[in-house]
Amino acid sequence: MIARTTIAAALAAASLLLASGCAVTRGQETVGAYIDDTTITTQIKSRFFENKEVAGSSISVETLNGTVMLSGFAKSANEKATAEGIARKVNGVKSVKNEIAVRP
Repeated sequence: MIARTTIAAALAAASLLLASGCAVTRGQETVGAYIDDTTITTQIKSRFFENKEVAGSSISVETLNGTVMLSGFAKSANEKATAEGIARKVNGVKSVKNEIAVRP
């Protein structure tokens, strides 16, 4: 009896996983586009941490269909502009929305 219950639970779990497939829930984005967006976000964040002028931990990066949204806080207008410039130079970026707030 326990073996049947275990097998039934395993089959149910497997069918749920297979039914969901590779569905992406971010606004009907394809799997390839989701991977591209993740790569863009990762590259931008790594370049922030490499750059001495940008506090990478204070700036959030989100990417959807090649459009990058920067948010968070910068210590100066120069840091805000530098972050935007870094984001624009990454391959695959179509546009950048810079919502970083300057906080002294």
